[in-house]
Order: sequence, then structure tokens, then C-alpha cells
Amino acid sequence: MSGVIQGFTVIFIVIAVGFVLGRTDLLGPGATMVLSRLVFFVCTPALLFSSLAKADIADVFSTTLVVAGGSALIVGGLYFTIARLLLRRAVPEATIGALSSSYVNSANLGIPIAIFVLDDASFVAPLLLFQIMVYSPLALTTLDLTALDRLDEDGNKRRISLRDTIIAPLTNPIVLGGVAGLAIAVSGITPPQALMEPFDMLGNASVPGALLVFGLSLTGVAVLRKGESPRRDVALATVLKMVVQPVIVYVMARFAFGAEGHELFALVVIAALPTAQSVLVYATRYQRGVVLARDSALVTTILAVPGIAFIALLLA
Repeated sequence: MSGVIQGFTVIFIVIAVGFVLGRTDLLGPGATMVLSRLVFFVCTPALLFSSLAKADIADVFSTTLVVAGGSALIVGGLYFTIARLLLRRAVPEATIGALSSSYVNSANLGIPIAIFVLDDASFVAPLLLFQIMVYSPLALTTLDLTALDRLDEDGNKRRISLRDTIIAPLTNPIVLGGVAGLAIAVSGITPPQALMEPFDMLGNASVPGALLVFGLSLTGVAVLRKGESPRRDVALATVLKMVVQPVIVYVMARFAFGAEGHELFALVVIAALPTAQSVLVYATRYQRGVVLARDSALVTTILAVPGIAFIALLLA
């Protein structure tokens, strides 16, 4: 429990700093948008590039990758289906909700929890790879194609073409950063330190930047406010994220792959981590589902503390 508390304390302090910055208007009225764009276009691509370029491929491609990736796709697909068929949400909002229900806070919370609670940060690496190389490109391509206006020469909206579908992921900075980093890791090339240092410096700003954006977004708003917050969407995302995803991971790991003991405990704990603040950065970038991403991230972060404690009681 001390490890859980320590990891979450760091997160809450940085979020609080962002909230204070917003309350005092120290960064000006456009701070949230500017900072979120900086994180989206510069810092996060740099983080993914530097992290994957140094990754040990043997540690990344493991059972954890299949379990973590499979559970995320199942839960995200379940949310997307319910949102489209029952809640009648548009594709961009359903996509942000799917991420809110299954995109794990694997970096700024996953790494501290893995170190302080699991005594092994390698449990997070496969999940990071899946979210960087599969889940983010899939979601961001969907948002690129459905949330951004595509105009013809006369300024009228046009249909999405096959070319748009192919080009979209190739022009997304986060996807490009991850692909470039993975390519270097697979090639076995070790870039000069002078080349990697700028990416390390910019990448180190990604996590605190995303947390500051989260804190700024809480300024002057009431979480789950009636008429503003899509409460049913937030409730659905929260239940799927904090209950359904850990249960699916337990079933897959225990009965499909025979995991037990500390490995099983670690996989379920990682699945019980809250929604990543990067989902809010994505939502802000496309200006779709922003309140849903914000409220889901806050609610799941609060619930994650007792949730992980309960898992520890059962499995540790």
C-alpha cells in the first residue's frame, strides 16, 4: 500500500499544480490548448521515440503483451459498440470513450506502481508498446478521419477516401515517433548520445505536461456536473475500466496462459490502473469528448487507490 500511495501522491501533486496555474490564470487564457498541443505534437512523440529506441525487444514481446493488448481491445470494443448502438454517440465521442474505458495510465502511474508495488518495471513495457504501436495509431487514425473536417477545393466537406485512410497514420506525430523508435530498437543500432539527449529532454516533459493539462482542465468546472458531463458515458467507461478490464485480464492470464502468483497479481494490478491523462490530450487536440475524457480520468484515478488495494488483498 505504501507503494500505491507514493505513486498516486506524485500524480495528485502535479495535477494540483496545474489546477493552481489555471485558477491564477498565470499562463493566460489559451494555456490548456497550447500546452496540450505541445504535449501532443512534440513531447509525447519524443518520449515514445526515446523509450522504444532503448527498449529490449525480448522483454516487450511476451505474454503480458497479448493479455494487456487483448483485454484493452475487448473493453474498448465493448464501449464503442454500446456507445454507438445504445447511447447513439458519434464516432469521435465513442472513440474517446473507448480510450477512457481501456487506455491504461501506463507511463506516469504504471511505472511508479510497477517499481514501488511490483518491484519490476518490465511489467509495464509490453503494455506501453501495445498502446504506442497499436492502440494509439488505431484510435488517432479514427479521429483523424472522423473528427477533422476534410474540404475539397471549393471549401465543401468531402467524403473520406482510401488515400485519407492510408495517409492519416503516416502524418500523426505520435505514431511516427513510436514507429521510428521501434525501428531503431529492432535494428540494434545505438544512436549517439548527443542525438538522443534532445529527445530524452523533450520526452521527460511529456508526463508532467499531460498532468498539468489535466489540472488546468479542472479549473472553473464541476466534475460530473449535470447538463455538462455525459454521466452515463463516464459511468460506463469507469465500470469497464475499473471492474471489467481487471476481471478480463485475470481470466485471460489465469486460464488461457496459466499465470499465477506474482505474475498474475502484477497483470491484474496494471489492468486496474486508471485512465491515462493522454486521452484528455487527444480529446483536446480534436475537440471531441473533452469532458468525457476529463471526468473519466479523474473518477478512475480516485477509484484506483481502493481498487488496487482490494486486488492486493485478494492476490498479493
